[in-house]
Amino acid sequence: MSANKSSIPTELGTEKIGRLLKQYALPAIIAQTAASLYNMVDSIFIGQGVGPLAISGLAVTFPLMNLSTAFGTLVGAGAAVMLSVLLGQKNYKAANKVLGNVVSLNIIIGLIFMAAALIFIDPILYFFGASENTLPYAKEYITIILIGNVITHVYFGLNAAMRSSGFPKKAMALTIFTVVFNTLLDPIFIFVFDMGIAGAAWATVIAQTVAMIIVLKHFSDKERAFHFEKGIFKLDMRVAKDSLAIGMGPFLMNAAACLVTLFINQQLRDYSGDLGIGAYGICNRLIFMFIMICMGLNQGMQPIAGYNYGAKQYSRVKEVFWMTAKLGTVVTCICFIIGMFFPRVAVGIFTHDEALMEMASHGLRILVLGFPIVGFQMIGTNFFQCLGMVKKSVILSLSRQILFLLPLLYALPLWHDASGVWMSFPVSDVLSATLTAILLRRLFKKFNRLQDGQESSILGSQI
Repeated sequence: MSANKSSIPTELGTEKIGRLLKQYALPAIIAQTAASLYNMVDSIFIGQGVGPLAISGLAVTFPLMNLSTAFGTLVGAGAAVMLSVLLGQKNYKAANKVLGNVVSLNIIIGLIFMAAALIFIDPILYFFGASENTLPYAKEYITIILIGNVITHVYFGLNAAMRSSGFPKKAMALTIFTVVFNTLLDPIFIFVFDMGIAGAAWATVIAQTVAMIIVLKHFSDKERAFHFEKGIFKLDMRVAKDSLAIGMGPFLMNAAACLVTLFINQQLRDYSGDLGIGAYGICNRLIFMFIMICMGLNQGMQPIAGYNYGAKQYSRVKEVFWMTAKLGTVVTCICFIIGMFFPRVAVGIFTHDEALMEMASHGLRILVLGFPIVGFQMIGTNFFQCLGMVKKSVILSLSRQILFLLPLLYALPLWHDASGVWMSFPVSDVLSATLTAILLRRLFKKFNRLQDGQESSILGSQI
């Protein structure tokens, strides 16, 4: 491995934090923004080319897609953290073994998920809020997406590994490529070939297949610090256990999103009908862009925080957190301004149906009330994950959606009907941000007692 050590990004421990965050976060932000556009493109073309009920059908699939994403992040996010910390420790052989297990675990989990979901697809979609009107659209779309589930898992897992191993710009470019390719295919399949909602699904699967081939080729290059080689694909139970443990935070966050979206759909269907689900689907796509920008900041922070924690440079760990938290707050404040003052303009991108526009605009204005503090909460939650602090990451991941949001979804509508469903979001945002601040305060008290180079027991034995 010595010939490849020159490509290890050791500047993570020496370069200025601001410059590093720009170097790593900017490509990730661009990539995540592109990924959010990826999701928006399907919604826009489906809404404009198929109709409002198709939008509602698409929204019904969100819980299942969130669950699929949860299993993907269970592997990818944990492996990305392990790679960053192992780089800081200069343990290159172990890092290469992690790379091989990213592929193996994603294939195994992806196949199991696909088979289970396809067998029970009808009852799952009804459970997630489908009606007789929206089931045909939802089933047609999600069946195709599930067929490409393994491809999606492998691609996103290796893309995260590419970013963490010193190629953030290439990871960004690959994500942008998938968005552009998907955007080109959508109108061809939907309008020219008249494939309807199925055309949008096939466009997504084809774009991700091409992207997976490219990232596989990247890691097949033996001149790189991390590359595919004989023996690394054999499932290593210790690596798998550590990777899954660290990835449990984002997994539970996405799994909770699946569960909560299920109850949101059911509540909106009861209080507002199929169009209520469609309205939430539109709002979800809009705010998702800003959430993904924050996730891009998180991805930029992750290798910097992980590397410097592994290298025992605690002052740099603290510095990258505060810088990232401030930027995340700015992003979600912008979302607040757009959602509060220009909701109809934003909603109009997806539909011209007046009833759906009115419902979505009303919901969006309420939904963003707590967004000025959402950025801080997201960065704080991810910070614990970056350092391998699984329990705290899991607690914060679940707090907003399970501990706070889920009970509020049923309590507030008793007083405010459909508006109560929407109000549950900002209330849970405030509560979860408060909990995040409390746990971060305790963590930084510990950090303040540590000197750079001093051994820390905070991380434990996950890596």
